[in-house]
Amino acid sequence: MNNWKFSTHYSSICMVLDEQYLWGQIICRIWLPSQHAIVRVSEADLKPLHSERISKTEEFRISYIATAAKIAELLENTSEDNDSTVLLAPMESNVIPLPHQLHALSRAISGDRVRYLLADEVGLGKTIEAGLIMQELKLRGLVRRTLVVAPKSLAMQWVAEMETHFNENFALINPGDLDALERLECSTSYIDGAESSSDYNPWLKFNHAVVTLDAVKPVRRRKGWSEEKVHQYNKNRYERLLQGQWDLIIVDESHRIGGSTDQVSRYKLGQGLAEAATYLLLLSATPHQGKSDAFHRLISLLDPMSFPDQESVTREKVSEFVIRTEKRKALTAEGEPLFKPRTTQTMGIDLSRNPSQVALYEAVTDYVRLGYNRAIKDKKPHIGFLMVLLQRIVTSSSHAIRTTLERRLNVLENLKSSLHIPTSDELEELVDLDGQMQLDFLIEVDEKGRHNEIEEVSFLLGLAKKAEQTGPDIKTDILMDQIFRLQGEENNDQLKIIIFTEFVATQSMLQTFLEERNFPCSIINGSMSMEERRKAQRDFREKNRILIATDAGGEGLNLQFCHVVINYDLPWNPMRIEQRIGRVDRIGQSKIVRAINFVYEDSVESRVREVLERKLSIIFDEMGIDKSNDILDTSLSGELVEKMMTHIIMEEADPEKEIERTVRTIQFDLAQERNKCAVYKISEDPEPAAAVKVKNHPLPFWVERMVINYVKMNELSVEKDLLGWNFVWPDGEKVSGAIFHSPDSTSDSLRLSLENPKVRGLILNLPQLFSGQPVPLVALEGVPETVNGYWGLFEITLTIHSNETNQIRLPAKRKGYQCVFVSNKGKLFIPTARFIWDQLLTLEPQILRMLSPEESVHCFETLYEAAATAGEELFNQLKNSHEKAIERENQRGMTAFTFRRRSIHKVGLPEVRNYRLHRLEEDKLQWQRELKSAAQVIPDIRPLLIFSIGEVPGDE
Repeated sequence: MNNWKFSTHYSSICMVLDEQYLWGQIICRIWLPSQHAIVRVSEADLKPLHSERISKTEEFRISYIATAAKIAELLENTSEDNDSTVLLAPMESNVIPLPHQLHALSRAISGDRVRYLLADEVGLGKTIEAGLIMQELKLRGLVRRTLVVAPKSLAMQWVAEMETHFNENFALINPGDLDALERLECSTSYIDGAESSSDYNPWLKFNHAVVTLDAVKPVRRRKGWSEEKVHQYNKNRYERLLQGQWDLIIVDESHRIGGSTDQVSRYKLGQGLAEAATYLLLLSATPHQGKSDAFHRLISLLDPMSFPDQESVTREKVSEFVIRTEKRKALTAEGEPLFKPRTTQTMGIDLSRNPSQVALYEAVTDYVRLGYNRAIKDKKPHIGFLMVLLQRIVTSSSHAIRTTLERRLNVLENLKSSLHIPTSDELEELVDLDGQMQLDFLIEVDEKGRHNEIEEVSFLLGLAKKAEQTGPDIKTDILMDQIFRLQGEENNDQLKIIIFTEFVATQSMLQTFLEERNFPCSIINGSMSMEERRKAQRDFREKNRILIATDAGGEGLNLQFCHVVINYDLPWNPMRIEQRIGRVDRIGQSKIVRAINFVYEDSVESRVREVLERKLSIIFDEMGIDKSNDILDTSLSGELVEKMMTHIIMEEADPEKEIERTVRTIQFDLAQERNKCAVYKISEDPEPAAAVKVKNHPLPFWVERMVINYVKMNELSVEKDLLGWNFVWPDGEKVSGAIFHSPDSTSDSLRLSLENPKVRGLILNLPQLFSGQPVPLVALEGVPETVNGYWGLFEITLTIHSNETNQIRLPAKRKGYQCVFVSNKGKLFIPTARFIWDQLLTLEPQILRMLSPEESVHCFETLYEAAATAGEELFNQLKNSHEKAIERENQRGMTAFTFRRRSIHKVGLPEVRNYRLHRLEEDKLQWQRELKSAAQVIPDIRPLLIFSIGEVPGDE
């Protein structure tokens, strides 16, 4: 008797296990293969499999299973094609990756270990590469929780780019947020009558988080803090962060965690982060920084066993962990050079045209020199920092120095009994901030002990007010001249221009000045939220001609629709200037970028910059370096130049000697990097065709086909309109405006991809077929009439014998997909089988009829036998991959235990040493047992889809 039926209640094929007559009804116990469940239903609910209902939904089931299995094959990377690795992230994100970014992604996911240093040169989009790797790992089900650690100046940019390019909402977490969460948790526990748990971890509330580097590094001591307070501080910020169960950790500007020694807090943070996640990405354009010991500490974070000492840092070994592309090798998808040449012009400002401004500039310069040198003598670096800021502010605008002096005078006249004195950690963090943020922090620092300070500041304030009263600064007049000149040269009276300044007061002054002259402006600064910045960016793109931005305000914005930048004032660190221009001179810029730098003629700053640039240009030509910005926008060289400017301007050091010393240092560091640094010699060769291949890949179409056919298979409502697909999931959830392709996206669309849990669920645990289930006879357009026989699709699996995988890093299951075609003459044809599978990905099968029970059983058994024969090779491939992973895991484990043993032997107390050695042996034995058990594998073969095509043997 045929026990296979169709359940109208569950809309599924089922097997009747037994029947029971009870009170006038026949109740059947049935098995639902699609749900792996046994349930009870009324006999009236069951229909013969050859009913119209089966053929009505069978074509959708075939299309769904065929497409879902194809996507699963991509995820498993077990395709029979030669080029088996298909990248999913580029097809699921909003960004169109360039060849070098695709190459980085391909390399990163090519093995089981995803722990790399992304060391592309400046401007090549390492953030995008890291985002692509993150999304690829998420799509493959390997990553759920991601932490980004970045300098404060880049944190907001990470939040913006992850949302813009990858639709990922990262929370920017400040230490104060964590304290508030903990207080809330404690108060909630108290109200609920629960005990306050010391195990509460606020980091677990965030699946995607961005934190600033110095906000979470551990501290050893802090002035005025007890040991207990230091411990609590580290527990809240550092220890609980590391216990956040992160899957992937990304560290930007990672050379900062190399540290000057292995005892500094940044390196301690790096060590903790490296151990806290399976997957680790370190990002740095300048990982070596001319310091071999720091680079060794950095690269060893990826795998301490591979780099036990500095001698182990060889090019061959480093190349396994580093992905790097040089700018000169970066290409577009069409094979053209990625970057266009840039023009930079220095615009001299003749300050002598306004005697009041000259008097103000000279008086402030004298004041800050005296204050700076006194601060250095008194060991008050925070005061010295403030003096440097005041010197930069006076070159920015009269309005900026006037408002700053007013704020400073108010502080001095209202000194508190105990003003805040910055700690060494806080001063270290100041380096990462822009000028305005530095000013806001330092303006109220302790100033007690300064003689005649109020009188000096009052005098300077009077000069600043007088300079403002004489009219607009000379620079503003030059600015207007430049705007009109640029409009004429570009033949565009609506030319868009970005004006950068360090300080909000100058920004406010410029906005008023320009808008009074009919130049509508957008404003962006560090105090604005990301949404406010985006609105300002939209206004700039759509209607306003001018954008005035501070350095912090410009972070995270991509402004390629503009190509003209005016630096109204110049930070002493050239890296800051490069970052400004980088807002427009970036991937996607279609025009030659024009940068104009305003400097005071005959000023010390102007003369120093001119001589430095001339000398460096000669050196770069000799060394074959195309562009000085590639060197001066790195943090090391930038800090050298900033220190040089400080010595010359604030300490009145000999300019020629200081410039020569700085140039020699940069030249030496470059030579060291070229000759000794293993990273410098590594450079990938991206393939432009890869970008075209990704762009044309049909994965989004397959996902759409899978979802829609699944919905239709379940006889649920589905329709398409201008906004996208509208349908209902089997659980009743309604979906409106669903799209599967990024180009189709609108503000009202719902993007469905493999990241969606329900979409991803469609490819997991595909229902298995069983002997006796009815088999359809199909016709498929595109398949020649001469092709007659049976076609089947089978899942081949390799499962680890052990359930204990606490220590070993091996996938519990590996899968592959085998299709077979057996002709009516009994011959097996694998190429024909692949051809039919390919056709099923685009064409709709036509159900002609269902085979008889006898024919169905014969078809099933014929295909199962063929799949068992053909699938052995695929299983052996899976087994070979597993055995290689076992060997790698064995090497990793043995090295780890050796390292632990070496560390334990350094312990002084014999009791502690012996106890730890005993624990080590227990852990090693347990690990060896798990590895031995994992070496035993269980094969399986699961039929997913079978049908007859063309004429059935015996048909007339």
